[in-house]
Amino acid sequence: MTSTAAVAARSVDLRKVYGSGDSEVRALDGVTIDLAAGEFTAIMGPSGSGKSTLMHCLAALDTPTGGEVWVGDTALSRLRDKALTALRREEIGFVFQAFNLIPTLSARENILLPLSLSGRKPDQAWFDTVVDTVGLRDRLGHRPSEMSGGQQQRVACARALVSKPSIVFADEPTGNLDSTSGAEVLSFLRRSVDEFGQTIVMVTHDAVAASYCDRVVFLADGRLVDEIRDPDRDAILAHMTALQAAAAARREA
Repeated sequence: MTSTAAVAARSVDLRKVYGSGDSEVRALDGVTIDLAAGEFTAIMGPSGSGKSTLMHCLAALDTPTGGEVWVGDTALSRLRDKALTALRREEIGFVFQAFNLIPTLSARENILLPLSLSGRKPDQAWFDTVVDTVGLRDRLGHRPSEMSGGQQQRVACARALVSKPSIVFADEPTGNLDSTSGAEVLSFLRRSVDEFGQTIVMVTHDAVAASYCDRVVFLADGRLVDEIRDPDRDAILAHMTALQAAAAARREA
């Protein structure tokens, strides 16, 4: 079990710039953040605030223009491509809005895919724990086309956790789900933090989804502007409303 005092990932003065001159866009403009191990953190902000770019840089899916990212004690800028690939495969789990399951594989095969790709044998006891926690025992032989959206996303969550990653990044994991299926997925993510000590960072625009988290951080114009701990839906909505009003005022200025 990871100590909550530890930092699972962090960035210092993280910058991401697209284009140059008059067409330059600063997607990230000096973001410094620590993501505590054993916590569920949401990243929120108005459209275009940089939240997905931040997650992609933290998860080693994109290369920042400046600044530094660490996963655990490893500085990503010091890793060559092969080592980066190994880190993504072994230390980081991913859950995407579109599930990203392989349609020709069964649920069991999709869950075990990260281990298969890295040549690692599954820990059967941990596999059983994850499968039973997401309630998929009777669906392991089914292909994605034979499962509901909620079931497919629970397969994706199990796939993210089966390799025991240091940190899981979830990009709008409930974006394609109805409210009931979304609540099932969020409850599982919450349990994985509380019961297994997992670290999860979720990008979301949904205040209800963010209310499952321990901490919500808010971005605006590529900068970290606020955060709240132990959030509830109303507090999150109030922060988002203020940020969106400020963004609208800047556009009109």
